[in-house]
Amino acid sequence: MSETNLTQNQNREEYPPGDLVIWIFIYAELLVFGVLFLAYAFSRSNNLELFNESQKLVNQEAGALNTLILITSSYFVVRAVAAIREGRAEQCGHWLLATMITGSGFIVVKLYEFSEKFGAGISLSTNTFFTYYLSMTAFHFMHVVLGLIILAAVWFKNRRGGYSQEDHMGVETGASYWHMVDLVWIILFPLVYVIR
Repeated sequence: MSETNLTQNQNREEYPPGDLVIWIFIYAELLVFGVLFLAYAFSRSNNLELFNESQKLVNQEAGALNTLILITSSYFVVRAVAAIREGRAEQCGHWLLATMITGSGFIVVKLYEFSEKFGAGISLSTNTFFTYYLSMTAFHFMHVVLGLIILAAVWFKNRRGGYSQEDHMGVETGASYWHMVDLVWIILFPLVYVIR
């Protein structure tokens, strides 16, 4: 590819970045989470005292740590995309690995938090707050796991030389999904852990 064509290609970055199919999936997932958030807000407004009392039992420190972990992991995935756009596939791989390591930290903290709740006898049937809390955080947890699987697939393909400065849609696709996971948590954390 000539230098002129490469420059023109870089100036014409596709938006949204990544595969169109992932964006359809992302919008569908955001719609589902949006409905859950609205249902939570409606239930909370009708059971304010119950929700406020139950919310005291959630581990805010663990939630805040997971927020920091996901924001950090999103920064790492931004660096991965920047690296591959500049033709630095090896650095892209390092940033993807850093993203997966921090994302795995989220899993560890969340599993600790779930075990803490189940160990205290809290379940989906404890009350309305915990039905929402456990359902929404478990649903998000599954998205984090899926995101890690997607990033691992992207990392392996990158390691085999599957991405380049000219062809890196897969990296952008994985990054876009990971950002959605982060965005949902940034809304979920204050909604369920903080706002009283």
